[in-house]
Amino acid sequence: MSAQPILITHLDDHGVATLTMNRPQVSNAFNDELIAELTAELEMLGGDPNARVVFLTGSGKHFSAGADLNWMRRMATYTKEENLADSMKLSKLMHTLHTLPKPTVALVNGAAIGGGAGLVACCDIAVASTSAVFALSEVNLGLIPAVVGPYVVQAIGVRQAQRYFLSGERLSAEEAFRFGFVHELVAPEDMNEMKALLTKTLLRGGPKAQAMGKALVRDVAKRPTDQSLRDELAEMIADLRASDEAQEGMSAFLEKRSPSWRGAAEE
Repeated sequence: MSAQPILITHLDDHGVATLTMNRPQVSNAFNDELIAELTAELEMLGGDPNARVVFLTGSGKHFSAGADLNWMRRMATYTKEENLADSMKLSKLMHTLHTLPKPTVALVNGAAIGGGAGLVACCDIAVASTSAVFALSEVNLGLIPAVVGPYVVQAIGVRQAQRYFLSGERLSAEEAFRFGFVHELVAPEDMNEMKALLTKTLLRGGPKAQAMGKALVRDVAKRPTDQSLRDELAEMIADLRASDEAQEGMSAFLEKRSPSWRGAAEE
């Protein structure tokens, strides 16, 4: 009998990709193999014009419990150079997910601990089951959430990060929702319904506009709204208005029809 894949990818006819971490026996904990496969799959989907939306979830009871114990045992014997190379691979995964030129949605169906919480923070949209729990528990191991830290701080803010990076305590789904770490809180049995709703909503947007919108958020988040930025953004929207996608979108709106990129998904 062949081994079960540790990552299951499904891309449907509407361009909706679902990546499912498939190590339920260890609560979908990270190891070097899963990190490599996730990174490669995201890179492929990022360059695939047929992929429009990417959902990320975990099989079984949990989203991801963070680092795999056997992987951690190996890391304890690594040299500094080996640990650096290992950490850079995880950093690449988080960066790839965060900057993917497609809308990304985390469907959190249980625990999201450490790096698992980092994946959630890197996604554009996060939906959590009411039974989900989150933690940045690295401090309990004498570590810090260094690689995922920037994304988590952006998601929950400096003040909350100060508490949870230092305490390592668990965060309920309700608290994560209150902090803005997750956008939607749903009963476990309603997760598929929410996925379908978000799919319909996200497929309405122009693919190029969504990619540029993601980049816009990253670019302006830390910049002052000075004359230089205002000029840059005015030029950007002027160029976009003349693009094929925008011309199609505006024509469709005025003609009261669906733009070409929606296709059968709108029916």
